[in-house]
Amino acid sequence: MDTLITMGIVTAAMLFFVGNYVRNLLAKEVVARQAAEKGMLFSEGPRGLHPRIDTGDCIGCGTCTAVCPEGDVLAMVDGKPAIVNGHSCIGHGICAEACPVGAITLVMASPGVGADLPYLTSEYETSIQNLFIAGELGGLALIKNAINQGRECVDTIAGRLATRSVIPNVYDVLIVGAGPAGISASLRAIEKGLHYLTVEQDEPGGAVAKFPRQKLVMTSPVELPLYGRFKKTELTKEHLLAFWDMVLNRADFNVWTDSRVEDIRKGPDGIFIVVTATNQYRAQSVVLAIGRSGNPKKLGVKGEELPKVMYRLTSADQYTNNRILVVGGGDSAVEAAMGLAQQSGNQVTLSYRKERFFRINERNANRIEESMNGRKISVLFNSVPVEFTRESVVLNVRGRLRKLANDYTWIFAGGDPPNAFLKKIGVELSVRDMIHSQEHRAGRANDPPGMVSGVRSRSSARTPHL
Repeated sequence: MDTLITMGIVTAAMLFFVGNYVRNLLAKEVVARQAAEKGMLFSEGPRGLHPRIDTGDCIGCGTCTAVCPEGDVLAMVDGKPAIVNGHSCIGHGICAEACPVGAITLVMASPGVGADLPYLTSEYETSIQNLFIAGELGGLALIKNAINQGRECVDTIAGRLATRSVIPNVYDVLIVGAGPAGISASLRAIEKGLHYLTVEQDEPGGAVAKFPRQKLVMTSPVELPLYGRFKKTELTKEHLLAFWDMVLNRADFNVWTDSRVEDIRKGPDGIFIVVTATNQYRAQSVVLAIGRSGNPKKLGVKGEELPKVMYRLTSADQYTNNRILVVGGGDSAVEAAMGLAQQSGNQVTLSYRKERFFRINERNANRIEESMNGRKISVLFNSVPVEFTRESVVLNVRGRLRKLANDYTWIFAGGDPPNAFLKKIGVELSVRDMIHSQEHRAGRANDPPGMVSGVRSRSSARTPHL
């Protein structure tokens, strides 16, 4: 009798735990399906580098779905991971690193998903021999990717220089841009003993220097020439700029700031002539690391030229007790609005032309929802500015005009890529897979296994997120 009772208790306990396990699986499945439906509303599939899941090797452990910094890009569907929000993937690659059986590789988006981007070989070389592109200008987001590409470009150049003669008064390589890709390329040039120069039109740090304070800019380790691997898994803007300052103080770091490159042409002897507003330089190779955002896009709205209308926010704490409008629906706009809302006395309104947020990461989505629920930020969906005045702004909200008192406005509508400059210097552009080089390494995958049917929508170009 005691044995039967014991067996009954054990059986009941097993059924309880198995039942809970099955319920959890079903709950996760429901969440995954909901995420897939959400993705179908605004998903053109992966925009660039993204995971390809080999469902044959996959053991269904779900590790990859838990580590993605962007939220529900991956989810468990029918016991296997699947891409449910491909448009949110920006190529961290942490899922591939975390997979215990190596069932995930990184591949590129299918043709037609990429925007007009410069043609690049697997070595990041453009259609012009010895002219390379590193960083977001080539179509791939993330600072760690820019750092890796800058380093690899110089490795290629150094390898080719081994079979070329040293030419007096000619640089081995001239690097245009001192952002993450340019700084990495510069450090590699020092490490390789190359005669190099870096020119930057603004201040070193690139787009990072213009980010809001305490913005998280890196979420995975990266290796920099001469300095080794960053051990921190998360870096803020301030951490990265502090490192840039250390680099700039090196005696062998050769950078000229306030040097905007106006033209690059190649002479009959194969030597590049790089023209700035005040000087000309000659180089055997050139690395373009100028980013892709270019000049901020303007809305073309009446009164937009007023001093109170701005396009970048670096220090939210300089603004207090103001009536503020932020225009845009991406991560930059949301982060700026939340940063400004934290300052004393500010009344912040966020205007977005669509009916909901689509392109922001999960961290920002949760934070902006909390801010909305706590009435820290007023969000006006389906709205666009139609006029700015010194003391107000007029918005079209769902077809009706609405006037708001306003002291400052920030517009985050993206930037115009420097395609005109690329065409001017002869670089071939093409609608292609984003980052030809990464696809070369990983192999083509036009419709990778593990993608929920129907989530990838019909087409259209998307620009990458930094």
